[in-house]
Amino acid sequence: MNGIIALTASRESLRLAGASLSILGLAACAEADGAERAAASDRAPHVQAASDIEAGRYLVTTGGCNDCHTKGWDVAADATPESTWLTGTEVGWQGPWGTTYPSNLRLLVDGMPEEAFVEMLRTRKDRPPMPWMNVNRMHEADARSLYRFIKWLGPAGKPAPLALPPGENPRTAFIPMAPPMTTAAAD
Repeated sequence: MNGIIALTASRESLRLAGASLSILGLAACAEADGAERAAASDRAPHVQAASDIEAGRYLVTTGGCNDCHTKGWDVAADATPESTWLTGTEVGWQGPWGTTYPSNLRLLVDGMPEEAFVEMLRTRKDRPPMPWMNVNRMHEADARSLYRFIKWLGPAGKPAPLALPPGENPRTAFIPMAPPMTTAAAD
C-alpha cells in the first residue's frame, strides 16, 4: 500500500512539475516575444539625439511644424525666436472642409498628459492641411521627444481661432487651398 501511495504522490509531483515547466516556458516565450518587439521598435527609424529636448527641436524644425504653427516663420524662418515657436497663428487654411487654424501647441501640451499627446499623434484624423496620415506613423520615441520639447518651451501665446465649417466666412486672413478651375478644365 505504501508503494502505491508513493507512486501516486510521485505522479502528482511530476504532473505539477510538468505544469510548472509549461507555465515557465510560456512566460519565457512571452518575455522573448516582448523583448523582440522592443528590439524591433528600437531598430525602427527614429531620432537619436543627446536629449529628448534636442530630438524634439530637430523634429519640429525638420518636420515643418513651424511652417504652420509659428507666426512669421514663412518670412523669417531661422530669425524667428524660439520663444515664439509653436504658438499657433490666426491665418487659416480654407478648403472644401471649411477653415482650419494651426493650433497653439504650447497651450495644448500645457494641459495634456504625455500619454494623451502620444495617443493623439498615433490616432487623430482631422482636417487638412495637418498631415495626420504621416504623423500617425511617428515612432513613439519621437512623439515623446516632441511632447517634451513643446513642454520644455512652456505655455505662451493665446489659443488659435476655432475651425469653421464649409461655407462660413472667416474673420481672419486665410490661405485658399482649393485648386482654381481653368477655362480648359471647365470645358
